[in-house]
Amino acid sequence: MYYNGQAIFDDTHFNDHLESEIPIQIYSKDEHEDIGFIDNFNNNFITVNNNNYNRECFTFISRPGY
Repeated sequence: MYYNGQAIFDDTHFNDHLESEIPIQIYSKDEHEDIGFIDNFNNNFITVNNNNYNRECFTFISRPGY
């Protein structure tokens, strides 16, 4: 399905991770910001650990098996 380190950006990617409980890692430029499970998402934000991350400002990486 998804490999460790794969960038995710599409609604289907986020929905797969939400439904399958696959963790994601969040980066701001090259700096690690957070890691966890998606709580919710919409067109503008991804919610992880009760924090909203703007989809245009952050990079989201798949971390299956973490």
